[in-house]
Amino acid sequence: MRPFVYRLAVKWGLVGYVQNLGDAGVRIVVEGEKSAIENFIQDLKREKPPMAVYEKIGVNWGSYQGRFKKFTISRSSKASALKSSYIPPDISICDKCLNDILNPTDRHYKYPFTCCADCGPRFTSIIELPYDRMRTTMKDFPLCSECEQEYNNPLDRRYHAQGICCPKCGPRLLLYDRQGGIVDCEDPITDAANIVKEGKILAIKGIGGTHLATLTTDDECILELRRRKRDRRYKPFAIMSLNLDKIREYAILDEYEEEIITSFRRPIVLLKKSEHYDLSEWISPGLHNVGVMLPYSALHYLILQQIDDPAIVMTSGNTTDTPMSISNDEIISRLGHIADYFLLHNREIYQRADDSVIKIINGKTKIIRRSRGFVPEPIDIILEYKGKGILAVGPELTATVSVMKRNRCYPSQHIGNLSGDLETIEFHENVVNQMLKLTLVEPDAVACDLHPNFYTTRYAEKFADTHNIELVRVQHHHAHAAKLMAENNITEPIICITSDGVGYGQDGTIWGGEILLVSYNSMERLAHLKPQPMPGGDISTKYPTRMLTAILSKAISEDELRQILVKNYIEGFKYGQREMEVVFSALRKKEYVTTTSSGRVLDSISALLKICLEKTYEGEPAIRLESIAAKGKDHIKITPEINKQNGKYVFDTTKLLSDILEKLNHNKIQDLAASGQRAFAEGLAQMAITTAEETGIKIIGFTGGVAYNEAINNIISKLVKENNLKFIEHQKTPPGDAGISLGQAVIAAAKLNDTIK
Repeated sequence: MRPFVYRLAVKWGLVGYVQNLGDAGVRIVVEGEKSAIENFIQDLKREKPPMAVYEKIGVNWGSYQGRFKKFTISRSSKASALKSSYIPPDISICDKCLNDILNPTDRHYKYPFTCCADCGPRFTSIIELPYDRMRTTMKDFPLCSECEQEYNNPLDRRYHAQGICCPKCGPRLLLYDRQGGIVDCEDPITDAANIVKEGKILAIKGIGGTHLATLTTDDECILELRRRKRDRRYKPFAIMSLNLDKIREYAILDEYEEEIITSFRRPIVLLKKSEHYDLSEWISPGLHNVGVMLPYSALHYLILQQIDDPAIVMTSGNTTDTPMSISNDEIISRLGHIADYFLLHNREIYQRADDSVIKIINGKTKIIRRSRGFVPEPIDIILEYKGKGILAVGPELTATVSVMKRNRCYPSQHIGNLSGDLETIEFHENVVNQMLKLTLVEPDAVACDLHPNFYTTRYAEKFADTHNIELVRVQHHHAHAAKLMAENNITEPIICITSDGVGYGQDGTIWGGEILLVSYNSMERLAHLKPQPMPGGDISTKYPTRMLTAILSKAISEDELRQILVKNYIEGFKYGQREMEVVFSALRKKEYVTTTSSGRVLDSISALLKICLEKTYEGEPAIRLESIAAKGKDHIKITPEINKQNGKYVFDTTKLLSDILEKLNHNKIQDLAASGQRAFAEGLAQMAITTAEETGIKIIGFTGGVAYNEAINNIISKLVKENNLKFIEHQKTPPGDAGISLGQAVIAAAKLNDTIK
């Protein structure tokens, strides 16, 4: 921003200065002819740099004092000008820098850390604000004379670009073997590319973390990677292609998907496999889509240029449910049993940030993971908090944290599952500290989930006690609905379909298929799925045949159901018939918790159709069900049954499963999957529409992990709109639990605003 301002000031003959502020704002002071200043202000608006974001341009006029003789760029100040700060995310390499690394006459030729003022690491390298080199991880690399000349020349695009460097003064790459020994080679990048081409597994340290790379065209390479990653039997791998033409060799890209995948954020985008898909099926086994990204650093480009294949695997460099490794010693020690070689550099990664993941549904963005390229950009909220600020610590699974300051909410990068891994718990605490530091917030409240046994709940309780601040407990599905309302700038109450795997309900049971009447301050449950037994508790999420047994047990006699299970589904019980009898015993004795979870119903349909009998990654049975359904035709008559019990509408999911079972032997699996999904979506939509009509509400929203399902989302949207009601959905925050922290913050703000004078 500052060199841009400098060039405009010189253009219009103005004197004064431009200065970075501690909250990421910019102060500009100019003297000159009024007409020249007016033209200068117009150019500020018209010609702003591509990455600049103007929250507000405040102009104060004064009398001429003759304070300045020239225009300068002043040393950064820790003063503040904005209501809340705006911190830049990591930005993919720009076209000009890409040209530099490909130009044999340029001093940045083939240099993997090339960047300028318009691109390169930001969030992952910033230690503290103001954003200057000495407060980033580039402080360890003093500029050479050539880089210093660029850095100090306001007319150069690398002027005050804090990450600039070159082969003389910047970070360096080294290639290591599995024992941590340096591999003697002239060009580590060429050798690394050859390692991948030979079918080996390469760990690559990048901008915000580490990737594991291998071929996409060789089944054995991918199967070997799965074996070494152990608990990664079927979970899909992300892949990276050099350009759009390469992607088109195996996937379908529409215009909007092209726009998203080529944006400066460079997310992973879930693309449908094309008819000509000839990559290994083991990249995303059993799925109709594949997660694809383009290179976002010079290092990626330089490696991929030397590989002829359409893509290479680029999956996170970690073991299951642990954060990505980021220090060199950690990478070699923790990934030594996975990677054959390690391509590492000596620049510190201050904050890890996983690749963001996006799915496009009907031309609209569904963010699955909001991380690199987005974080820590804020989301503007129509509700403004009157206090100092709020920390929201998130849920237990796919956790993020959020910091709310006035009318802005800052969601963190992806953290992961906080169900026991000490490294992830430490990462969560680190992220809390960094987000509070970068947003300059000393919170006067902390928000958490209602569940008493979540790590995040205990953390929030301790944080509130230590800092002597308010603690606000927020019901899981209320948070889902609130984040949906907030990102759509809704202030009036809505009917919200909250459809996911698990959430601690107000009655102490497990919710997950709810129709709620919601405002920021209140929530009323109007309808839900039929409560179903979960024999064995969480084990029923891993082995969905247990849930299938429980649901069908209410419609079929035990003897008949036993015969069906033994004949067709016995492999769905880890310990065979002995385990099945334990399930029947628990059902007879009513030794179980109950759930209204949508996820468990979709899992049961998946098991019934023998699509997935064991969950090996989060959401797998329902995700694979969606892929099979995408190949089918919805022509089978399955009608949802809605009853009213205790004043609430209840969708009979036992009837849904028994209807599918009845038609199982006379129809194709893919057609039953499509029709079963449709009936499930219709049941949710019918309850929402009925309750909206009864309450006079005009807006229906859809949130939760099930909102990632394209068919279910589209069916609900269509039915809502046909009934002349407004349908709202997610585009800025993840529908799943990764967006929960934002909802927690907004609800806490609404509740506490009433008590703040």
